[in-house]
Amino acid sequence: MTRGTVAPGVPGAPERPAVSRGPQLVRRALGAGETWVFAALVIMMAVFTGLAPGKFLTLNDLSLNAQTTAPFLLMAVGETFVIITAGIDLSVGFVLVLSGVVAGEYYLSNGGPDAGAGTVWIGAILGLATGAAFGALQGIAVAKLKIPPLIATLMGLGVAEGLSYLITGGHDLASVPNALINSIGTGGLGGVQWLIIISFLTTLLFGLILAFTRFGRYTYAIGSNPEAAVRAGINVDRHLIKVYALSGLLAGLAGILNLGYFSTTTISGHPLDNLVVITAVVIGGASLFGGRGTMLGTFIGVFIPELLATGLIIVGVNQYWQYILTGLVLGAAVYLDQIRRRLRERA
Repeated sequence: MTRGTVAPGVPGAPERPAVSRGPQLVRRALGAGETWVFAALVIMMAVFTGLAPGKFLTLNDLSLNAQTTAPFLLMAVGETFVIITAGIDLSVGFVLVLSGVVAGEYYLSNGGPDAGAGTVWIGAILGLATGAAFGALQGIAVAKLKIPPLIATLMGLGVAEGLSYLITGGHDLASVPNALINSIGTGGLGGVQWLIIISFLTTLLFGLILAFTRFGRYTYAIGSNPEAAVRAGINVDRHLIKVYALSGLLAGLAGILNLGYFSTTTISGHPLDNLVVITAVVIGGASLFGGRGTMLGTFIGVFIPELLATGLIIVGVNQYWQYILTGLVLGAAVYLDQIRRRLRERA
């Protein structure tokens, strides 16, 4: 310290100029991937609202979109954990179907439409257990057998689809209990459908788990550097099995919601669910290279494919353009992720 200066903090010392936190917060918000995803969602809604005023984004339309999106949101929550570990789960759509088939077969054998609440709960638990067990088996294939996640879950997709057709003989099961249809399918609380409540609360719960618990930290650590995670004492294999089991469990929950909403198993209605789910997660900011992603980003991203499909239908465009545009959006999101990754490596 030079003569004549006074140390900061000592009485009589000159005050340091206060640094405004406002610009820092603004820059941080603008740098967050979720901000740009939300901006893209708002722009898309504005475009379709301008093209079809009074038809797009009505209150009824928003409610229907949220209900339709609920199973995708649940699958996307599980997929987020998988992708953060640098894995991928292609089987979610047919695990949804298989879980619904198992529950539907139980309902068919135990009262059908007239089954009581107890039967509904048992069938739901069987569906959840089916999804979790199937996901755990895929996790074992990835973690213990060292089969690449792409191949392991592609194999799982085929097995789940085949089992669904074998169990049902290729015919949808429609003997769904009225108790399930009237509660999860069409019921609600305070004017909000149970489909929306369950999917939103599940997203919030696992968002908190991802952000604030050891399970979430381990997930990020494995995706960032699995070798460093092992050296830090993390049982990587066991954690990966848990992550894939979680993805299967949430796909199973989506299957129960789907069963209640449509009153049938909709076996042939989910060929591209994995595309929609993976696109939503990647659009939301998760990196296919692992180590990055948030549940808020996934929550925002999952509505883009659904609102895109709705908007195209409302403005009179063939709905099959949705699949083309969703695929292009996925490719663009992955390309941007590669650019961001190269820039971080150079920095």
